[in-house]
Amino acid sequence: MPNERRVVITGLGVITPVGIDLQTFWTNLKSGVSGIGPITAFDATEYDCRIAGEVKNFENAKDVRRTDRYTQFSMAAAKYALADGRLDPATLTDRERFGCIIGSGIGGLKSLSDQHTILMNKGPGRVSPFMIPMMISNMASGFVSMEFGLQGPNFATVSACATACHAIGEAWRMIRSDEADGFLAGGAEAAVVPLGISGFAAMKALSTRNDEPARASRPFDRDRDGFVMGEGAGVILIEELEHARRRDAPIYCEIAGYGLTADAYHMTSPLPEGEGAARCMRMAMEKAGIEPDEVDYVNAHGTSTGLGDICETKAIKTVFGARATAGLLVSSTKSMTGHLLGAAGSVETAVCALAIRDSIIPPTINLDNPDPECDLDYIPHVAREKKVRIALNNSFGFGGHNATIIVREYVA
Repeated sequence: MPNERRVVITGLGVITPVGIDLQTFWTNLKSGVSGIGPITAFDATEYDCRIAGEVKNFENAKDVRRTDRYTQFSMAAAKYALADGRLDPATLTDRERFGCIIGSGIGGLKSLSDQHTILMNKGPGRVSPFMIPMMISNMASGFVSMEFGLQGPNFATVSACATACHAIGEAWRMIRSDEADGFLAGGAEAAVVPLGISGFAAMKALSTRNDEPARASRPFDRDRDGFVMGEGAGVILIEELEHARRRDAPIYCEIAGYGLTADAYHMTSPLPEGEGAARCMRMAMEKAGIEPDEVDYVNAHGTSTGLGDICETKAIKTVFGARATAGLLVSSTKSMTGHLLGAAGSVETAVCALAIRDSIIPPTINLDNPDPECDLDYIPHVAREKKVRIALNNSFGFGGHNATIIVREYVA
């Protein structure tokens, strides 16, 4: 359509198990550093899974008594993104044109669990009046908008592990169609709590490689035994190109395409041949106006689960054909961060933006014995130097939600 506008990424903010600032995060990913370790947030001695990717050395902000940890993460990541993009919200000429979409797959699980314990032990009169706003999944987006006075479109996506990609994609869609000029978009998660760990463990979804936590998240490896829970947030500063150029903003890359589909198949399992994921990638490439042989890098969903890794590999082969095994590079940074659930898509979009900026692709660590059904170039162990012009990020969630974001090198 002639009125569709170009959309660029101008700032990145991340809070992750491998770093709570962009430089540390990127340095550790390029070096293959794992952020997985024994759980310290609570005594996990009696749990089947006793490991996670926890955020370390994080200082809560002033609203700690009114906000859940996931909201704290999102507020910090948003501040980092604005600083990285050299944008002071006070200078915005029209705050009604600047929005916020920050979602969470699970929301304030710790607040819910803690307040339920208070209810059971001390009665209804002792439950916090902040319980509901601390718990609900839209509050990260709400608090960030209040903190910075952003009066444009404001809501939260909640689509399990596809949450953050959906947030970024919907921001892209609204800027493109002239409904807004900019967004803070992404996701946040803080589910490393007893209820979260025990719930996923009951599904047999989590790795129990408790004696080797740094080696537990091993996407595409024959010996993978489940994903490792992570926590954190990723917030992306996204702007319409001319809005960014008028203020001489730094530009990482351009958001070129967005795909979203449904498997319509099963609560937790993907379609056996990855058909839903394949349609999602194709949709994103169609929107971007690119062909499969133009994509240099795929940041895979790659969770380290038995079915998921195989189905995504099949989907990539379906979409990319011969290119899948002849030049396409794929890696899963979840091998280092663990699975940040609703925050994964924005953190991994940041990875794609940095790969384009620096011409380096982070590895898939722990890929010691590749699964015979996972036979692509997953960049095992060591980062790869390569010019990246177009990168694709996949996020797939429980419920059959699929989302793909494509970013490409910005050319004026």
